[in-house]
Amino acid sequence: MGGTWAQLPWPWPPPQAMWLLCLLLAAGPMLRPDAGASCPVLCTCRSQAVDCSGQRLFSVPPDLPRDTRNLSLAHNRITAVPPGYLACHAELRVLDLRNNCLAELPAGLFLHTRRLAHLDLSYNNLSHVPAGMFQEALGLLRIDLSHNPGLRRVHPQAFQGLAQLRDLDLSFGGLAFLSPEALEGLPGLVTLQIGGNPWVCGCTMEPLLKWLRNRIQRCAADSQPAECRGPPEVEGAPLFSLTEESFKACHVALTLDDYLFIAFVGFVVSIASVATNFLLGITANCCHRWSKASEEEEI
Repeated sequence: MGGTWAQLPWPWPPPQAMWLLCLLLAAGPMLRPDAGASCPVLCTCRSQAVDCSGQRLFSVPPDLPRDTRNLSLAHNRITAVPPGYLACHAELRVLDLRNNCLAELPAGLFLHTRRLAHLDLSYNNLSHVPAGMFQEALGLLRIDLSHNPGLRRVHPQAFQGLAQLRDLDLSFGGLAFLSPEALEGLPGLVTLQIGGNPWVCGCTMEPLLKWLRNRIQRCAADSQPAECRGPPEVEGAPLFSLTEESFKACHVALTLDDYLFIAFVGFVVSIASVATNFLLGITANCCHRWSKASEEEEI
């Protein structure tokens, strides 16, 4: 039975079949003593650590030892992770996927990795962090999403349920905006690195800045503080140099007199526009008549 499953073709079976696969694999050591201790080709395995880094892999290796706690797939050319890839690896503590070519991760990838504590997705091609991306990985302490230059959106529920998360690295991406709601469900967050992003420090930045000042002990990237990329009047300014005065214009409330004045100006502009068009029409008509009269005189 174990030998049959070891020869399953790639890609992996759909997620709904992964639990059945795990149950069948669980019986593997009884039928084949070395099934639980096999190490993937091009990888090294030692003390529940599997190191497949720097092997120029284009896909993740199949048949990982089921007791793997530390998995390194860093410095490869991996473009995708199959759905259910981690379904049989409930003991996983550390997952290193940095410096690959990942554009996204399949939904539910971390459903059965409740003991996962450290996740490194830096130096990839991620463009967004969807809602529930880390669903059920409730033991996460650190997530590194840095150096994803195309990362422009983090869903407000992206980190929902990660009450133990202490370190979150979002530095050197493409973020211009981050909703405070994405961080409000992280009571244990201590370090947030956000430098190196093209932050737009307009009115939408004020709620995030207030949250950061109230909650985070340190909010800077390792080598570069968070800076504003726009609007032009604050371009290059450190994010934390902005004060309440910087957002004063965001709180200007119009009175009834202001609305009446705007309506009056609009009315005057409309009348002026009609009058101008009328005068231009008369002028054009006169010019046409004068030109026609001149041609008749010449004849």
